Amino acid sequence: MLLAGLLLGRLAKLVGFPNVTGYLIAGLLFGPSVTGLLDAQLVKGASELVSGIALAFIALFIGAEFKLSFIKEMGMAAIIVAVFESVFATIFVTAALVALGTDFSLALILGAIAAATAPAVTIMIIKQYNANGPLTRMLLSVVALDDAAALILYSIAVTVVKSMAGSSDILMSIARPFIEIGLSAVMGTAAAFLLLIPLRFFKKPSNRMCAIAGMVLTTAALADYINISPLLTCMVFGAVFVNISNEGDSVIRISEMMTPPILMLFFVFSGASLDVSVIPQIGIVGAVYVVFRVLGKMFGSYISCAMVKAPKKVRKYLGFTLVPQAGVALGLMIVSGKLVPQYTAQITTVILCATLIYELVGSVISKTALQRAGEIPAPGNAHSCEIPQK
Repeated sequence: MLLAGLLLGRLAKLVGFPNVTGYLIAGLLFGPSVTGLLDAQLVKGASELVSGIALAFIALFIGAEFKLSFIKEMGMAAIIVAVFESVFATIFVTAALVALGTDFSLALILGAIAAATAPAVTIMIIKQYNANGPLTRMLLSVVALDDAAALILYSIAVTVVKSMAGSSDILMSIARPFIEIGLSAVMGTAAAFLLLIPLRFFKKPSNRMCAIAGMVLTTAALADYINISPLLTCMVFGAVFVNISNEGDSVIRISEMMTPPILMLFFVFSGASLDVSVIPQIGIVGAVYVVFRVLGKMFGSYISCAMVKAPKKVRKYLGFTLVPQAGVALGLMIVSGKLVPQYTAQITTVILCATLIYELVGSVISKTALQRAGEIPAPGNAHSCEIPQK
C-alpha cells in the first residue's frame, strides 16, 4: 500500500493533482470494490487502526498551531468563522432536504454531519505545497475548531431527533457534548504536562520520537476508552504543549518525521474503504447533500469573514478549501447507525458516496483555491508530503 500510494501520488502530482488524490485512487484500485487484492475484512480492520493513529497525530499538529501569539493574532475571528460555516452547512443541507420531502429527522442528522470538514486532507495539501499566508492561517484555525462545532451541532441534532421519538433525557443530551469537550480539555492538558517528564530525561531524537508517539497513542486510546473524542483531546494536547514547553517546535518537528507513511496509509485505506457500487444509489438526496453542503460552507465562511473584516482573498476562497470531508463525517455516520438505526442505510449510502466525491474532487478544489489566493509557491519551490528524497 505504501509503494502503491507512492507511485500513484507521484503520477497524480505529474498531472497537476495533489498527492492525496493519488493515494485515494491507489486504495480504490487495490480495494474490494475494484481489483479485490485487499479483501473487505482486511481493509476494515486495518483502516480502523491506521485511521485512529493518523487522526491522533493530525489533531496534535492542528492543536500545535494554537500558540498564544497565534491566538492573539487571530482573536475571535477563527471562532466566528468556524461556527458560521458549520452552522450554515447544517442549515442549508437540512432545509434543502426538508424542501425535497425528506423526513425531518433524517434531514437533520445529515445536516449535522455536513458541518464536519476533513482536517487530514487540508493539512496534507498545506504541507505538500508549503502554503502560507492569511488564507492558510485562517484555514488551519477553522479546521481546528470545525470538529468541535460539528460535534456540538451533531449532538444537538441527535437530541432533537430522539426527543421527537420520546426516547431521550433532553437535559442530559444537551449537556453531554459540553461535558465531552470539558473532559477532552482536561485529558489533553494532563497529557501535555506528562510529556514533559520523559523529555527531561531523553534527549536523543530517536528516544524522544518513541516518547512522543507513546504519549499521543495512549492519550487517544484512553479518550476512546472513556467515550470522549480522541480528536478533540489530541488537539488540546498539542495546543497546551506548544504553550508550556520551550521545546514545543522541536517536538512537533520530530513528530512530523514519523508521520508521512502513516498519513499515506490512512488515505490509501480510506480509498480502499470506499465502495464505488453505492454511487448509483446516491439518488437525489445524496446529490442535494453534496451540493448544498458546499453552498452552506461557502456562504457561511463568506458572511463570517466579512463580519470579522478578513482580507478579500480569505472571504473569496475560504469556502472552497472547506470542501473535503472524510474521517469525522465517517465516524459520525457510524455513530448515527447506532443512535437512529431506522436511517442507517440512507445515512451510510449518502455519506459514503459524498466522501468519495469530496475526497477525490475536494483536494483539487482546495489546492486550486490556495493557488488562486497566491499562497502556494511556484511549482519548483513546492514541498511534497512524500518521504523526503535526495
